[in-house]
Amino acid sequence: MYEVKILTEFSAAHQLREFQGGCEKLHGHNWKIEICVMGEQLDKTGLLIDFRLVKNYTRTILSNLDHSFLNDFGPFREQNPSSELIAKYIFDELSKLINSSSISVSRVSAWESDSSRASYFNP
Repeated sequence: MYEVKILTEFSAAHQLREFQGGCEKLHGHNWKIEICVMGEQLDKTGLLIDFRLVKNYTRTILSNLDHSFLNDFGPFREQNPSSELIAKYIFDELSKLINSSSISVSRVSAWESDSSRASYFNP
């Protein structure tokens, strides 16, 4: 099995509704996003997938989140824009663009600080 990983980031503000703590107040993060794509077969050039392609797809998805108030963005109007749900949103959107019979998004992690991350993956 092969795995390709990219790192990128975006900045945004959010509030966690009904959190009963400091994160219920408006605040922001510089999220670091880690994307993992896996597959068993390489193409004729010896690549699983071009890093540039994964980066471009991810950049397109993150452009909707970057420098925004996440609570106003579609999927987070009803559910909290937690790091867990941000990771799942990116995973689902990226899977629509990348997944095929030979490769798939395997994990997305959203780091909200240097020591705190949440991941969504398909076991």
